[in-house]
Amino acid sequence: MLIYLDICCFNRPYDDQVQPLIRLETEAKLLIQGEIIKRNLDLVWSFILRYENNDNPFKDKRNRISAWESIATKRIAPSQNVLELTKDLMKLGIRTKDATHLACAIFADAAYFVTTDKKLLNKNVKGITIINPLEFVRGFFDAH
Repeated sequence: MLIYLDICCFNRPYDDQVQPLIRLETEAKLLIQGEIIKRNLDLVWSFILRYENNDNPFKDKRNRISAWESIATKRIAPSQNVLELTKDLMKLGIRTKDATHLACAIFADAAYFVTTDKKLLNKNVKGITIINPLEFVRGFFDAH
């Protein structure tokens, strides 16, 4: 199964873990990463993930996240198709970077777009399931 982790998922373990929801989302994200490493899940990496991660001011975090690019089984480069899809998604009220992430995931034929972004979780986008890491883990482990 091919999945796309939004940049907020990659950053979740570095967020303040005091709030229970953030801690649970972190654990779910780490479980997902474990399944990617075991090759039970396939990961999409994109140019927009690289771009946003490169803006991370913390070198250690940036390096740990960028290591996932080499683990990804599918990579999406900038293209006219992605740009057109991004524009269409922006018409749904989705911000530019978020729309680009979603466009990359859809273009890659990912089954799931995993995010902790509440604004994205409320969107219904044709061609992909947008899901929180907790919900994804629940469904994945129930099925396996």
